[in-house]
Amino acid sequence: MRIALLLALLSASPAFSADDQFNGRWDIQPATRGRAWWLEITGAGTPALRGKFVGAPGGQMDDIPELSIQNGELRFVFEREWRFGEKRQRMRGVWTARLVDGKLKGQFNAGGRPPVEWTGVRAPVITEKDDGSWREGKPVELFNGKDLSGWVSLTPGRETGWLVKDGLLTNQAPAPNLASEQKFWNFKLHVEYRVEARSNSGMGLRGRYEVQILEDHGRPVTSHSNGGLYSRILPAVNASKPAGEWQTFDIRLVGRMVTVALNGTKIIDNREIEGLTAVATDPSEAEPGPITLQGDHGVVEFRKITLTPLLR
Repeated sequence: MRIALLLALLSASPAFSADDQFNGRWDIQPATRGRAWWLEITGAGTPALRGKFVGAPGGQMDDIPELSIQNGELRFVFEREWRFGEKRQRMRGVWTARLVDGKLKGQFNAGGRPPVEWTGVRAPVITEKDDGSWREGKPVELFNGKDLSGWVSLTPGRETGWLVKDGLLTNQAPAPNLASEQKFWNFKLHVEYRVEARSNSGMGLRGRYEVQILEDHGRPVTSHSNGGLYSRILPAVNASKPAGEWQTFDIRLVGRMVTVALNGTKIIDNREIEGLTAVATDPSEAEPGPITLQGDHGVVEFRKITLTPLLR
């Protein structure tokens, strides 16, 4: 009996050894484009298999509740309420993938709809730190106070849904997200914005990491709080002003290290961003990216968006 058990374990060990190649953080591009996903796998090749995911249909980072690797195939499942147009339906979404030339090649299936192909590449190691060695370049005014010059819609074929009135940039929610035509790497960003009661928006740093904009004055801090790195880094305190008042962000991004001051109070202090958030449309984390403005949730107004590159 013991010999048979030993032989079974020995025969299984090559498969466990191969499974560990799934471990790590993965930046994912669905074939549908317009959005990027993120996946982290740990414990592959051991009984302690775990996973985290950022992707459809939700926006937050979630622990994967149903996860397995069998015969070289990774499989994970979420049962959620999915939105198709104006309708919502609860169903199981199933992701499967295999390793091909060091990449994840997979499919996503839900509700009998056509499968979505996707490709995952290993998230890059970014070593730059905000260590006091960076100098400021020439500031760039991303909003000129007059029109939408320098901005493009991230949903081609739809009306922009944004306008400039009385020197303010605002959306007619729900509106497509906007992206700056210019792309940036390390920078500091000064933003002046205003939201009404129950409004919700966000700013994408490099078009990948969302600093949440939320009317949440006086509420407890959560992973979705105003000024937080959406679903990843909680603010140290709630420094939000009441609805209808002008507020400020002062943000520094160097490599993966982010600092956020909200209304003059530092709420995130040089913390590491581990990966993409739901605002991401381009998963190429090692490349410069735009500043993006979220327009599909609630009304937001901006009167100043100034970016200063950080250089060496």
